[in-house]
Amino acid sequence: MLLLELLKRLLFGSSAVSSKKRVVEAAVPRNEERFPSSEASVAVAERPRKKPKEEQTWPILQPLRRERTRPDRSSASTVGSKQYPLAFPYVVSEGNYLDLSRDTNRERLDRWDLPYFETPTQLAEWFNLPLGQLAWLTDRFTDGKRPVDQKKAHYRYEWRKKRSGGYRLIEAPLPLMRQVQEQILDEILDRVPTHEAAHGFCAGRSVVTNAEPHVGQTVVVKFDLDNFYTRVRYSRVVAIYRSFGYSREVAIWLAKLSTSAIPANLDFPGQQPKLLRLFLPRHLPQGAPTSPCLANLVAFSLDVRLSGLAKSFGATYTRYGDDLTISGDESFLRSLRLFIPLAHQIVRQERFVLNGKKKQVRRRMSQQKVTGVVVNDKTNIPRKEFDRLKAILHNCVQHGPESQNRDQHPNFRAHLRGRIAYVQQLNEHRGNKLLSLYEAIHWS
Repeated sequence: MLLLELLKRLLFGSSAVSSKKRVVEAAVPRNEERFPSSEASVAVAERPRKKPKEEQTWPILQPLRRERTRPDRSSASTVGSKQYPLAFPYVVSEGNYLDLSRDTNRERLDRWDLPYFETPTQLAEWFNLPLGQLAWLTDRFTDGKRPVDQKKAHYRYEWRKKRSGGYRLIEAPLPLMRQVQEQILDEILDRVPTHEAAHGFCAGRSVVTNAEPHVGQTVVVKFDLDNFYTRVRYSRVVAIYRSFGYSREVAIWLAKLSTSAIPANLDFPGQQPKLLRLFLPRHLPQGAPTSPCLANLVAFSLDVRLSGLAKSFGATYTRYGDDLTISGDESFLRSLRLFIPLAHQIVRQERFVLNGKKKQVRRRMSQQKVTGVVVNDKTNIPRKEFDRLKAILHNCVQHGPESQNRDQHPNFRAHLRGRIAYVQQLNEHRGNKLLSLYEAIHWS
């Protein structure tokens, strides 16, 4: 490099170097240009700035506040000698027992006309069962407070594969457990109203009433709760019975009769550790008659918050079991980028989990379905389902109903009539067409 510089100076003189220096100085501004004087800065500061655009304000998500009162443990829980059979032992002091029967709220029980009992003995008399047999149903005498194996469980277990992937555990109660749970459902749970946005497993409501509020909307947003029943734990069920006004003793017994703890040696399909983590804790069993109503009551806070959030955006919210649906107009469509994260936050705070694979946003140019009902312009059955049922009825007329009973329904005639009645609920004109074909079938 030094040799080249020397050759340049010898051949061209020092002008080349000085010109290069001038080019560099021209490219780099002086201090005055890079850092203007205070007067210039003031002049720049005094220039009128562009008026910022008005930012549209949206409702701020606030947590649901609950009034919490500290219980009077001096009267509600007394440690001492056993006051009633099968009282819980006080583990801190051997030979002493807890009296958890003194905090019954009679006013709350009378509000819904619920049966009154404070102790396990009174509860067993209400079921018309011996106290020991009722305790056996709660797994009171087994190690780990769960059945040892499937043969000694109060449920029959069956794994069913989901259409979307994964498995669902059906826990069907045995006759005695079902009898107890049906009595709890008929005389306690059915008397307590659920939120007006809940349409699943509620008297007077159906998939049709769940779909009607979303007819003719610009956009329909659908969420799905993952493992809805399984994520409702025993502690939350105890809290539900406590909110009715029952003592802690009775609430614990009723919660154990309404929940399930599977055997630790139950086979899991695919050896999936996620299923083991979900089902081993005591939870609501899918298959028990009490589970749908208890799930609706546990989700009451979720319904309150999501319906309030939807209302603040000018939208409509309904829930059918684990299917959440929100619909609204063009303004709601533009605000989805803000609404959806807030809805996710509420679901997480209420200790539920959304299934990300089943989230849908449907506009009017596509088919909008809510719990299987088309709601673009009016409640209707999907065209494919209508054509399929119409073809079955037509073939029954031409070839006889026996040729179409591929699923071996024990009462195929009643099965077809029920499907037609469902179509009549959604679209009376289409339903009457199907009914005329049905009446032309010759039943042998």
